[in-house]
Amino acid sequence: MSADPTDSDDADSIPARDPVEATIRELSDAGDLDGAASLAISHYGPELHGFLCALARDPDLAGDAFGAASESLWRGLSKFRWEASLRTWAYQLARNSLHALRRDPRRRLERNLPLSVAASIAAVPRSSTAPYQRSEVMVGLRELIESLEPDDHEILILRLDRKMSWKDIARSTAGEDEPASTVDQRAAALRKRYERIKTLLKKLALEKGLLER
Repeated sequence: MSADPTDSDDADSIPARDPVEATIRELSDAGDLDGAASLAISHYGPELHGFLCALARDPDLAGDAFGAASESLWRGLSKFRWEASLRTWAYQLARNSLHALRRDPRRRLERNLPLSVAASIAAVPRSSTAPYQRSEVMVGLRELIESLEPDDHEILILRLDRKMSWKDIARSTAGEDEPASTVDQRAAALRKRYERIKTLLKKLALEKGLLER
């Protein structure tokens, strides 16, 4: 697993420096929504799919959730207000799509997408193992991490592997109807929860002899 970002990482620093996201916005502002969506899916698709695989632990379910999230991105891009990064929004779409499919598997419907967007989805490399799970450093702790509550597991991925700021994690894990005004409060709560997760993992790792006392 990657090193923990600094505690002062509260800005949308990574997306702000991403020239591809700037190009996606230019395409969207110019009215080329298909082109913007295709580029967004090509650019963020591998990390989104890996994120879904880590949460779902079912490649087929992760693939369906990725397809649903990609369609939601394409359909919603014209109304996206760019108040947060597109990357953050895409993660919110991904987790919401996964939760929706878990609640109602009948949502796995055939999709009617433009050819360019569908081709971008199909071209995303499929991996059932998140990058942090392949790390040699984390091999011994993999079972411990996967035994965590799903929400705790998700926080670890977004913070350590995806290096998201706490505000971005708060935005990406917010419910569809949750007001944006609560982002600071949610970010603070998630940060405290993360500290408790780390304490729990260290305790379990010590008990199993994975760390030296």
